[in-house]
Amino acid sequence: MTLTPDPDSQPEFYSGIPTKRLLAWVVDAVLILVASLVVLPFTAFTALFYFPILLLMIGFLYRFITLSRGSATWGMRLMGMELRTSRDEKFDTATAFAHTLGYTVSVGMMPLQLISVVLMGTTARNQGLSDLILGTVPLNCRREN
Repeated sequence: MTLTPDPDSQPEFYSGIPTKRLLAWVVDAVLILVASLVVLPFTAFTALFYFPILLLMIGFLYRFITLSRGSATWGMRLMGMELRTSRDEKFDTATAFAHTLGYTVSVGMMPLQLISVVLMGTTARNQGLSDLILGTVPLNCRREN
């Protein structure tokens, strides 16, 4: 049983989420690229030989840290959205790690990434593959007093 808002009775929590996820992904990708370029000189530029792996490692750390600290990456925060558990709670460290691992695996395998993108656009709660497996949900941020 999920405690997150119902998309039929509270559609405002899911309004525009697929577009926001795409824009957040672009922001996050740029931040990860910039961070990787900043790290590059500290490897005596040897990371040029394994730059995709460096991007993957920095991306994993960035995503894990930001999700575990606020249930949203900086790109998601900029877009006014966050991820919640099925109990409608912010991510804890274990959930952030599992979600990041699922995302990383799906990015590494094109069919999984395509399935995830299709699911984000077609499911009632705009959940990607990792979200469906973990029971997590992307939502527009709530105004908490």
